[in-house]
Amino acid sequence: MSAYLNNIFNFGRPLPEPFDTLANKKVGVSSIYGDGTTATLCSTVIKAVHAVCHCMDGSGEGAVGVIDHRTVAEYKSSMGPDSYHLVVYDSKTGALMASVYDNNTETFENYVLNSAGRDGAAVMMALFPVLMKDKEFKEKFDEYRACFASGYPDLVKATECMAILCDNVYRRVKDDTCAAAVTLNVDKTGNLMRVSQAQLDSGAFTPSEVLAGEFCIFAKTARVMVKRAGTLVAHEDFIGKYQMRPRALSETEEALVPKLPEWYIIPQEAVDICRHAQATTGKPTQMRNFLLRGPAGTGKTMGAKAIAAGLNLPYMKYTCSAGTEIFDFVGQLFPDSESGSTGDERLDQEREILKSMGGINYANIAKLMELPDLDDMDYDPAGVYQALTGMEKGSATAQDCMGIVLDRVTEKVRALSRREENAGNSGQAFTYIETDFIKALKNGYLIELQEPSTIVQPGVLVGLNSLLEQGGSVTLPTGEVITRHPDAVVVVTTNISYEGCRGLNQSVIDRMSLVRDVELPTPEVMAQRAMSITGASDEIQVARMVQVVNDLSEYCRKNSITDGSYGMRGLIDWITSSEITGDVYQSALYTVISKATTDEEDREALVSTVLEPVFRPAGRGATA
Repeated sequence: MSAYLNNIFNFGRPLPEPFDTLANKKVGVSSIYGDGTTATLCSTVIKAVHAVCHCMDGSGEGAVGVIDHRTVAEYKSSMGPDSYHLVVYDSKTGALMASVYDNNTETFENYVLNSAGRDGAAVMMALFPVLMKDKEFKEKFDEYRACFASGYPDLVKATECMAILCDNVYRRVKDDTCAAAVTLNVDKTGNLMRVSQAQLDSGAFTPSEVLAGEFCIFAKTARVMVKRAGTLVAHEDFIGKYQMRPRALSETEEALVPKLPEWYIIPQEAVDICRHAQATTGKPTQMRNFLLRGPAGTGKTMGAKAIAAGLNLPYMKYTCSAGTEIFDFVGQLFPDSESGSTGDERLDQEREILKSMGGINYANIAKLMELPDLDDMDYDPAGVYQALTGMEKGSATAQDCMGIVLDRVTEKVRALSRREENAGNSGQAFTYIETDFIKALKNGYLIELQEPSTIVQPGVLVGLNSLLEQGGSVTLPTGEVITRHPDAVVVVTTNISYEGCRGLNQSVIDRMSLVRDVELPTPEVMAQRAMSITGASDEIQVARMVQVVNDLSEYCRKNSITDGSYGMRGLIDWITSSEITGDVYQSALYTVISKATTDEEDREALVSTVLEPVFRPAGRGATA
């Protein structure tokens, strides 16, 4: 049975902004159900759409939710600060219940739907979960919401979108034979069955799923906001647009320049760093060292790759660990053969000792020669310098000491690698293995230095300070002196909240041109990025999952829960698992909740405080 249409679609009511100045309510477009006829703007539909948009972006009160085959809405009335229109809609029978409720006095008033009474915007708002199941309605609503969020930059486009929405609803409610028909029963009087206090008290209309907004009468729920991403940087306006100098890359180098996936949303940090690197090229103080610092899963490594793509530089990375030594950055020199004699009995003995220590490498040779370590250099550089050279130099730095140590170790490696000359021997045979770190600095690539704060010896990075300078240099085991390429970019990525991470040395931070703290992306960016990666299409459900992840992060921060991780990776795993299991709640337990902490009591608190207000377990009214 069709609804009494004059009670729902009263085309005589004035249109709300921004359509209030239009001379004609008819627009030359039609929904797919309108057979090409001209659409008419409807005040009721417009007000409902605007109410939902305000709920979704958090700019207005009210909410939309689902119980089972029934939907509920709390529509904030403009008639008073505590006045709400409460509507319950049964999609199977088309039945409606509604009341006007004063949240302050807890009193009810009849909701009458006719030309002299309510305009039906609250009813239309309750229909939204059903209306959104139609592809055309959802697509046009998403387009209109983008116009709404950006302040209507193209009013013609917004008007056409809204006209199609109005026509879509009108045709589906009017025509019982429509393929996407919406059953709605309202009699000629417009009187609707009343929602009672007893029903509210019993929880009969408590939504099991909140699509947008925050319920304060049917239930007490956390706010679910679905925001549209703000200003986005188009890939074509970023990739390769910040090249520092004209430069021809080889085929091998071209293959090392990152290719950003289409779904990737370029962060502002990457844009800012590329701008600074390009703008300072050729100046006495070029900006080439950058620090990205933030929690796990915030996209620091992907950000470093984006910077390389923007600068059109080959990308390399070096991952630090607790046992990383200065020699691990510089590279190793290995004899082609450790057999035979060097021609020097003392060197042959030292070679045997080094074999027993694990091989001829920088670390073992430094121990064999009893050279000072980085802690000594950092603590007393002047004293170490005098011990190494026999000369006093009050201004000596750890870098001065490190240079001497590297030279001595290099000389010893070359001596140990020498063999007695014979008919088939040129006198030396060793192989130098160059690290990606040295390769990037030498050739002018971007090198990402991952998690240097895990290094146990805090002085290790101090030994690299000379390479962090614009004209820095280091002597390789081969005796070659490497000078940093003017276009070489170092991006340090670290998470000081990880187990085993320490603070970076102040001298290293001082050499960073920009330090950017990378937080979790905004909810709208998280949702858009997660949907692009996973292929998920339910924007509202993903937005609710994003809310859980953000609330979880905030809860852990406030309660000093630091033994786990949470962020984009967990969100993506959760979405993927949910598609496999069909159970959003259950998948959350084994993805985001289990990763957040190892403490059982803390996990239980996260479930009851963060997860269950948004998603409920199967059997308790939850929907996947």
